[in-house]
Amino acid sequence: QAQLVESGGGLVQAGGSLRLSCAASGRTFSSRAMGWFRQAPGKEREIVAVITWNSGSTYYPDSVKGRFTISRDNAKNTVYLQMNSLKPEDTAVYYCNAVEKGRPLENWGQGTQVTVSA
Repeated sequence: QAQLVESGGGLVQAGGSLRLSCAASGRTFSSRAMGWFRQAPGKEREIVAVITWNSGSTYYPDSVKGRFTISRDNAKNTVYLQMNSLKPEDTAVYYCNAVEKGRPLENWGQGTQVTVSA
């Protein structure tokens, strides 16, 4: 059974940085595209970054482009999200998942809370 464990969240001031990690196990994630999602209170979960299985391509929505960077280490079955120049509107619970055409494939992990103070 697949398991996704996110970590690295916390409280940071606006303009600060955080690096999130996602440890994947139970399946061969190294052959899958992976994505980071976030869900703010009262809002739907949205995708914020995607990386192909070989790190050959990435995708970011305009809301985070230029500030967030997704990367992966297939040998460690780990995906990262470097978040710079954080804004209060980035406050959310962040999740990772295997993706196909932008859609999540596995059950969600517990996520990691990111709170950005003004």
